[in-house]
Amino acid sequence: MRKIAIHLKSLSDTTRIIFMSCPPVDETRVGSGTSGIFSELIRTNELCQKYSDACIKLCQEMGVDVVDLFSAFQKKDGWAKSCFTDGVHLSAEGSKIVVEEILKVLREAEWVPSLHWKAMPTEFSEDSPYDLVAADGKRTLNPSEWTFHREVQWALGCKTISTLSNVRAATTNRRKQASLLRVRAKNK
Repeated sequence: MRKIAIHLKSLSDTTRIIFMSCPPVDETRVGSGTSGIFSELIRTNELCQKYSDACIKLCQEMGVDVVDLFSAFQKKDGWAKSCFTDGVHLSAEGSKIVVEEILKVLREAEWVPSLHWKAMPTEFSEDSPYDLVAADGKRTLNPSEWTFHREVQWALGCKTISTLSNVRAATTNRRKQASLLRVRAKNK
């Protein structure tokens, strides 16, 4: 683990690292799925906690941000059944906890993520016949430059995918409307 952290930190001065400890497991469901070949339970909560504690300790020593999934999952009542599909693999509820914990670390970080959407170059920045025409009739308005949907996503902390889907649908509808307007304008 230490070698991994050292390597990642050496990649550049702007590399930001977040480690995640392993979550607990539902030992009952994991144990019931073992076969004759794998008759003993290898992944236990005792071992998961040891690994998580070692991960957290290492991150504190090295100044690396860490998400304590082992503790985060156990804060939820009925975590063993609701957070896993089979005792090990995350359900939607388990994935939601992971996202919430990562977002907590990002919000509390003393650095700005270097891959934050505002720091990234615009994709497809060239003009397209499918872009909206500006009021002056000469320039186009490139939807790739619109930031509202990204700002909403970041501000909400990715709480609801449905909100983002609605924003994407609205953007798609605006593009279709713009295309129709251009076709009508050409036909006049």
